[in-house]
Amino acid sequence: MAAPMPGLAVHCGFWRGGGGGIMAAPTRASWRLLGALCLQRPAIVSAALSPMEEVVARLMQQLETERSRLSDHEVRHQAEEEQLRHPKDRGDDLASSSVVLARDLEEVWEDRFQKAELNADKNNDRTSLNRKLDSNLTLLVKQKVGDQELWLLPQMEWQSGETLRNTAERALVSFLGESLTGAKFLGNAPCGLYKYKYPRAISTEDSMGAKVFFFKALLQSSHLSKEESKADCVWVTKSEMEDYLKPEYLKQIRPSSGLTCPS
Repeated sequence: MAAPMPGLAVHCGFWRGGGGGIMAAPTRASWRLLGALCLQRPAIVSAALSPMEEVVARLMQQLETERSRLSDHEVRHQAEEEQLRHPKDRGDDLASSSVVLARDLEEVWEDRFQKAELNADKNNDRTSLNRKLDSNLTLLVKQKVGDQELWLLPQMEWQSGETLRNTAERALVSFLGESLTGAKFLGNAPCGLYKYKYPRAISTEDSMGAKVFFFKALLQSSHLSKEESKADCVWVTKSEMEDYLKPEYLKQIRPSSGLTCPS
């Protein structure tokens, strides 16, 4: 693939499609049109607090605790602790029974959280959605472009009769499978554009270059297994994109370039 050339004139016309989205119109200077998907998994847990934020958070938590009523779980926890301290007075020895105590449940919940949060990060498994839970993750896939295999946002070539959003939706199904239904597209209009000219050796009057239109979507379900993927894919943070994307391509999809995909 030739390096993209900034400042290229846009010669492609559009009209609004009846089903929503933008449809390509015939043009004299032909560009190869592609629809691409910027699919994000939003952060699941809050980001780590700064030292000052921790001080404020502890203060707010103390005030909230002093002013609030106990939850059902906290009432149960207190009652069980009281029974454990005075088992003979109440004639009920919880310590020797098969009852699941509130504190046991808390340990189980904490253990599940630690496993979900840390395993993928410890192994640096970037194919897993259960990593970097405090950060937004963006999907990248490995695609064959010409004689190269490149990491890109999922993209497909536009087909006559479909909108560019339809093309991006087709890319979603093509790379992640039809079982993925938890992606919400944020509008019918592209959120960004990346264009480049072909090398002179392959450039013709009918095909002078390519234009890639990006559509943003959010993943609303984490039920996505590796087996459902039809191509090499990784879920990466904004800073990790530098390990995969070409500099010029990365520049075009950064917010500073007007595209609000990765955040």
